[in-house]
Amino acid sequence: MGRILELINAFCLNHLDEEYYELCDDLTWTAFEEDLPFEKGQPAGWASGIVHAIGFVNFLHDPSRPPHMTSAQLAEGFGVSQQTMQNKSKIIRDRLDIMQMDPDWCLPSQLGDNPLVWMLNIDGFVIDARSAPIEFQQEAYRLGLIPYVPGEISSEEHEPQSGTGARIIEFPSKQNNAPISQPARKAKDDEPGLFE
Repeated sequence: MGRILELINAFCLNHLDEEYYELCDDLTWTAFEEDLPFEKGQPAGWASGIVHAIGFVNFLHDPSRPPHMTSAQLAEGFGVSQQTMQNKSKIIRDRLDIMQMDPDWCLPSQLGDNPLVWMLNIDGFVIDARSAPIEFQQEAYRLGLIPYVPGEISSEEHEPQSGTGARIIEFPSKQNNAPISQPARKAKDDEPGLFE
């Protein structure tokens, strides 16, 4: 895995930026912990697949979003074919359930514009935390459900929390005091509700 990390580090710092490097580094370790078959195939194939997976989430191919890079340029930068890169990327995304605009793998600078970061399920109703009352935003932030309090400060003024992703806020049910909760996005199993 060391060689994969070296390749990612060199590529991201030379062609992308620190944000991409940090997310790709995190994804490499997560993939390793999930026992992805890094021993099958060349390190450059896996390294390119990891960067491609993060680029897939954050629309690296979109020329209106800097940094920008096509799939062909990305594959060429690692010295692998596009097919190899895309195959490795798909293995990673499928195993780790990664989707476009995935809050868990969104660049910190893009959190403010990613609606999936802010969608919370309240007793069966999906709301955008950015339009909620300030007290709600403060409590959601305290619980780590949102990366910052949009009603108080802008995303540029606050360092986003890492790992902010799909969360559920639970409210008590009117029947048997059991919580009712449906995920607005991918749900984590053991996270606190807003008012627990």
